[in-house]
Amino acid sequence: MSAPIQLRPDETFILNVGPQHPATHGVLRVKMQMDGEYIVKSETVLGYIHRMHEKMGENRTYAQYLPNLSRLDYLGALGYTHGHVLAIERAAGIEVPERAEYIRAITVELNRVASHLFWFGAFVMDLGGFSPLMYAIQDREHILDMLEAVTGARLTYCYYRFGGLYNDVDDDFTEAAKRFIPRMRKSLKKYDALVTGNIIFQKRLEGIAPVSAEMCRKYGATGPVARGSGINFDVRKNEPYSVYPEFDFDIPVYHECDSMARYKVRMDEMEQSLRIIEQGLEKLPGGPIMAEKKPKNIKLPVGDFYQAVETARGSFGIRIVSDGDKNAYRLKLRSPTYSNMHLFDEACEGMLIMDALAFMGTLDLVIPEMDR
Repeated sequence: MSAPIQLRPDETFILNVGPQHPATHGVLRVKMQMDGEYIVKSETVLGYIHRMHEKMGENRTYAQYLPNLSRLDYLGALGYTHGHVLAIERAAGIEVPERAEYIRAITVELNRVASHLFWFGAFVMDLGGFSPLMYAIQDREHILDMLEAVTGARLTYCYYRFGGLYNDVDDDFTEAAKRFIPRMRKSLKKYDALVTGNIIFQKRLEGIAPVSAEMCRKYGATGPVARGSGINFDVRKNEPYSVYPEFDFDIPVYHECDSMARYKVRMDEMEQSLRIIEQGLEKLPGGPIMAEKKPKNIKLPVGDFYQAVETARGSFGIRIVSDGDKNAYRLKLRSPTYSNMHLFDEACEGMLIMDALAFMGTLDLVIPEMDR
């Protein structure tokens, strides 16, 4: 029997995945050096839609900059605007009414479920299954209808204000949210039977693309990516903010470190978000939705301020350096997806390209949030 053929370096080839490729979910380019179907080396390339969001935050007032945050992660926009208003309120010493914070938490968690639903449908579609996307979009539409009724938008929201909210929720919203919770729980059972229990789906994910806790720490990965590798960290629990300490909910953590673990974390997180929404609706207090004493033109004191929140994709942080003017002297946005993406190059070496694309799906990348 003859010895196996040894490929020379000049017999590998370069494969460009993107920047216009359906698996990248945006204009991301992945330059791969391939040995047949196996990845020898990978290099992710950003910069195709860079929009200078951080520089815009330095030449606009804090109020003018509000709409920018929802243009980062358009699937989970409310979490990002929540981080922004919390940072300004904390720095300016603005006291937010309790009702406003409860409504913020409820709407953020609804948006988190909507984001995970879209990820779920698109992820399964990347693996060849189309029907789950239709079911997921159907459930997501109910959330978008509710959010549209109170925010006026279905995707890029500008609902929060410094000191409170743009407008209050009504009985129609709370009743719709209460009806949605049992519907969504029924859907989660359906997804579990249709997708999670599918043997083909399991073979595509179990034991594939292991990402150790050490690698997550090395690249600063957070959110479901880190929790799928056994790291029990969630900003809502570890660095509590808003009214999250008032809610009883769990943080899903899996120690298998594979693609299936990252998938299960997000599916479990939807149930935990439903628990938070349910408690928020039960405890929703009356009262105003805007702070009584709020300066018309906000100028932060001189200093360095930082606020982190838990978005659908991980820990989002906003750092504001103020010189006392009406806009930030320097502004830095800590993107969770940016850190999560960069472990892809190291983790996918030696991997089959079909497994690497499934792996990329479990990272839940939103390119405008990275390429900001």
